[in-house]
Amino acid sequence: MTSRRNLIKSLSLLPLAGVLKPDFFVKKNAASEPTKAAKRDYFKELGVRTFINAAGTYTFMTGSLMREEVKDAYMATSYDFVNYHELQDKVGARLAELLKCEAATVTSGAAAAITLGTAGTLTGMDAEKAGMLPHLEGTGMKTEVIMQRKHAIEYAQAIENCGVKVVYVDTAKELEKAINKNTAMYYFVNFLNYEGEIQWQEVLDICQKNGVPTMIDCAADVPPVENLFRFQQMGFDMVCFSGGKGLRGPQSAGILMGKKKYIDAARLNAPPFGDTIGRGMKVNKEEIVGMLAAVEDFLSRDHEADWNLWEGQINLVQNAVKDFEGMTTEIKVPELANVVPTLHLNWDTSKIKISGDQLKEAMRNGHPSIEIAGGGKNTVSITTWMLKPGQERVVASRLNEILTQKIT
Repeated sequence: MTSRRNLIKSLSLLPLAGVLKPDFFVKKNAASEPTKAAKRDYFKELGVRTFINAAGTYTFMTGSLMREEVKDAYMATSYDFVNYHELQDKVGARLAELLKCEAATVTSGAAAAITLGTAGTLTGMDAEKAGMLPHLEGTGMKTEVIMQRKHAIEYAQAIENCGVKVVYVDTAKELEKAINKNTAMYYFVNFLNYEGEIQWQEVLDICQKNGVPTMIDCAADVPPVENLFRFQQMGFDMVCFSGGKGLRGPQSAGILMGKKKYIDAARLNAPPFGDTIGRGMKVNKEEIVGMLAAVEDFLSRDHEADWNLWEGQINLVQNAVKDFEGMTTEIKVPELANVVPTLHLNWDTSKIKISGDQLKEAMRNGHPSIEIAGGGKNTVSITTWMLKPGQERVVASRLNEILTQKIT
């Protein structure tokens, strides 16, 4: 009897009418398409607060807003059926070409990329093993993933979901000692590179010498655009990106890219296969193509113009608050992750009678509602890269208004 897995896979080999033609972004048979309903404000109907995002690409703030090119691709692919395997094959091949890597696949976010990549290092191309995760005992699969203790963030749960034990190390010597026959992979968190004692190249040297696959989590590491190529060229076997942050793709999409054997194995653990750890990590056809459109758009953008826009906006906000007595302002650009101009405000609460948390709340409760980051006793931070045109003036005006009221 043909298994469901084999049936699903075999269907991808059949010639499918209308699947991924060169002009698949273009809508066909308009007369047969559903009539678009009048535009509705669903958030207003539901009573869901919308806000100006001067904080950043936080998931709980729904990440970023898709660019028009992404929305066009998303809608254009919503009118037809395609074979899931063929779509992932062809979008993955196109992404690999664009990103100059051996292989790539669209996942349901960076965390899913981490889980699927981990799963692939455990199962290889063995479908039977893919059906066993996360139960590793007695399967012959490896059982450990190594990471630095300083890289121990909550997203490491995406690794542990596969049933492995995370082994923590602090030094290169400890890393060498920790590698054994049960080591499946090394996991590296890019934005914490300088927090740990073992940095990129030393990790790669040790792992490559010992035949240990490496994965790097770069969820929030674009911009700059160079990072889309940098880490796989550096030697990491798998690189994970979020699609719903700086790439401005669908919020529920991401990219796993790198060595073909690991990407192929990851896909064996992914939808549409039903007996895998990744079955619940489905990314729909619109998101798959939307992710491709986001990468194409991002690579073709004038990044210098984007940067100049963000700088101009953040300077305008800074100018609105910098002259308050007791206020210190500084614009910084993080070296890793969320590499955009970020305005940090710090003030003397004996002269400006408001805490950071109270300022955030006042910004949130105004109309329109505005979200900023930071908080605590006397600090907040602000970014402008998620603002719509003109919103920087609203942010600047509101900050000035609130702080003026709190001057002693």
